Amino acid sequence: MPGSPPGGSPPPWYPPAGPPGGYAPAPGVGYGLPPTGGVGQPADLLPRFLARLVDFILVGVVNFIISLVTVVGALGLGSAGYGGMSMGGSYATGAVSGLLEAAVSLAYFVLMESRTGQTVGKMLLRLRTEGPDGRPPSLEVAVRRNFWVALGALGVVPVVGGLIGGVAQLVISILIMVTISQSPTRQGWHDTFAGGTRVVRVG
Repeated sequence: MPGSPPGGSPPPWYPPAGPPGGYAPAPGVGYGLPPTGGVGQPADLLPRFLARLVDFILVGVVNFIISLVTVVGALGLGSAGYGGMSMGGSYATGAVSGLLEAAVSLAYFVLMESRTGQTVGKMLLRLRTEGPDGRPPSLEVAVRRNFWVALGALGVVPVVGGLIGGVAQLVISILIMVTISQSPTRQGWHDTFAGGTRVVRVG
């Protein structure tokens, strides 16, 4: 056959020409394979832990101020009315303070994650929370993902409420860390409970 090499072997194969412009896509890009490089990839446990630590410190400072103001205000009212705080007044002050602190903690995580997907800690660690659609989680999803930070509100239950709330938060924290470390997509228990959120790297 004209043009065939000696011996009748098939003509050599050449890769197809690249797209107009004289370049071909990089390996793995444009062929259905995810690009590599880190951005948009699931975040590991350590940076997520550090981001939460930063956030808890910030929230803790605010809650300390709230608690201090609440106690000082209650002492002032008690001194003006009865010469001191009664046991009932002390319990009421602690209950109000606990509810306010739980509300502040939950509002911080829910509002920031639902607006931009980032808390202050995640901004510093270059992380972002995404909903199942890749956008910042909705308000409802963010509440489901972070409800456990408000379990301190159980302190309004006399005697055992504070202990139950603290133990529950500790158990959920451990569960989240274990499930993040074991998940190939680095999704914790709270991510699954919220419907499939995830934390990714953004830089």
